[in-house]
Amino acid sequence: MKKISHLSIFLLFAINLLGQTQKPDVKWLEEARFGMFIHFGPYSVLGDGEWVMNNRSIKGCDYNRLQNLFNPQAFDAREWVKIAKDAGMKYITFTSRHHDGFSNWDTKQSDWNIMNTPYGKDLIKQLADECHKEGIKLVFYYSLLDWMRSDYQYETGRTGQKAGRTEKSNWNSYLRFMKAQLTELLTNYGPIAGIWFDGHWDQTSHENRTSHETFVDWHYPEIYDLIHRLQPECLIANNHHLPPFPGENYQIFERDVPGENKSGLSGQEVSFLPLETCETINNTWGFSIADSNFKSTKELLQLLIRTAGSGANLLLNTGPMPNGKIQPECVERLQEMGEWLSRYGCTIYGTRQGVIPPQTWGVSTAKDNTQYIHILDKNMATLTVKIPDIKSANWVNSDSKLTWEKDQKSGEVTFTFNERLDDIDSIIEIK
Repeated sequence: MKKISHLSIFLLFAINLLGQTQKPDVKWLEEARFGMFIHFGPYSVLGDGEWVMNNRSIKGCDYNRLQNLFNPQAFDAREWVKIAKDAGMKYITFTSRHHDGFSNWDTKQSDWNIMNTPYGKDLIKQLADECHKEGIKLVFYYSLLDWMRSDYQYETGRTGQKAGRTEKSNWNSYLRFMKAQLTELLTNYGPIAGIWFDGHWDQTSHENRTSHETFVDWHYPEIYDLIHRLQPECLIANNHHLPPFPGENYQIFERDVPGENKSGLSGQEVSFLPLETCETINNTWGFSIADSNFKSTKELLQLLIRTAGSGANLLLNTGPMPNGKIQPECVERLQEMGEWLSRYGCTIYGTRQGVIPPQTWGVSTAKDNTQYIHILDKNMATLTVKIPDIKSANWVNSDSKLTWEKDQKSGEVTFTFNERLDDIDSIIEIK
């Protein structure tokens, strides 16, 4: 099959979007700074992460048995939304459909959905209703790839090769299927804040997921136009690990703060769009019964602070247990994060990246004419930075007097710390 280049995709978008000037309002996203990512589906039953079908080479006919086992009787949308709100999160991104193709709503496009499980109730309807009630924005994660459907172009896909599909793919059929499902999601569940795509990389031509060539034409101009026609204020993001395509409203960085590439998935250039980092509380996205490597509250808070200091949001994931309950280890950490944000969230919410770029010792955030310096290294004794037009400087989370001196010639300000710094974050407010 002919490869589709990144340049070709860009040109298709440019032609399609020519003359379109209206763009969704991204202000709420830029001010939110903190959201909850939720991976939940029949894979949760097996307790080995959301990639279990691919990783264990489970055939589709066998994996399909999970439809008779997925029964999240303890799911409570009010509880999920309350946990998110108490954590200080402003939006939820939920897996409407992951790579196994299972739909968590009452879709008419496939029998492989939540209505045909013993649970038999529309998860998305319950979650959407509660989010709307509580003022929490709702974003739908939607997988572009599908390990179960034969019409998906599985022959060239990098994943799902052991699913046992034998019928020849039908790409046009698969595109119609996706458009019909997206139409359902954006028609039947009230205002939706965003669509979060994933899986573009499955059809790239090299081992490196960041390849700019694909084996298929994803028809993004048509799909993105459909989304904005159905809901003009719905934002679009695509976890393709590439610079944003035209029509996308914010840029995703998987397991990395923008500008870093520790995970190997975020080497793309940082754009001028709103930014988002997605990360897990333990190691896995979907529930894994053997994954007890939970990050500490300190680690999670410092990750949130570093993302804000890079001008980005943190989308922090939890993978609920198969009964529908969020793991208590996650709830505990989220509650503690919410307690911290209730005191110091003014230095995070609605801020932009400060005048000091991210450093090994910490970051800065800014709001109007106020700069906040976040010192994450508790062992520092002094700090010298260049800050223009400083009028005053005080501790935010300490009652002690802050000692500082400005060199009028160089413009550098030196802070001297006479007491041991906070274990998580020592915050200086500068007017």
